[in-house]
Amino acid sequence: MSAPLSATRVLSQLKAFRVNVKTHGDWARHNRNHKGKWGPVHGVMIHHTVTKGTTSSLNIVTRGYPGLPGPLCHGMIDKDGTVHLVGWGRTNHAGLGDASVLRAVIAERALPRPRFQTTDGNARFYGFECVNMGSGKDPWPEEQLDAIARASAAICKAHGWNERSVIGHLEWQTGKVDPRGFSMDSMRARVKKYL
Repeated sequence: MSAPLSATRVLSQLKAFRVNVKTHGDWARHNRNHKGKWGPVHGVMIHHTVTKGTTSSLNIVTRGYPGLPGPLCHGMIDKDGTVHLVGWGRTNHAGLGDASVLRAVIAERALPRPRFQTTDGNARFYGFECVNMGSGKDPWPEEQLDAIARASAAICKAHGWNERSVIGHLEWQTGKVDPRGFSMDSMRARVKKYL
């Protein structure tokens, strides 16, 4: 079992992996901890925002929207590869997912296809929202893909995890397609390189 990293530790870990980081507001205390626990954590989950532009995307992931209050992630990764930290603690990013997927992440083995939505992912995963429309046509610049890999590897390294601890939302929950436009296998290969 892994206790979540402190805000101070994650910030230094990201910088150690040469991630360009910006912090926003009271990010280290901005969370949904009053709605449930955060931890033990077992992996990193990658999403796309279905938004355009850094400013409008930051507003949504920080504040949320009707029916889903923010923060909606721990960090948002924009097109130029900057990681914007907006929350630390429990965030509304993963929702309910499949317990068999969580067991595979913990064991660091190949993931089964998700079938059930019974396990609280918000308590178990770090979450990065990545600015992209998720259309399959909106490009993923190299700077952004590299930042996703570096940020994921930074967290994995701190916990002693391997690349199999990095998953996409679509691998956690039925009906999700994110991230769309690159494969999670290709992203895990990038993470492995940095580990």
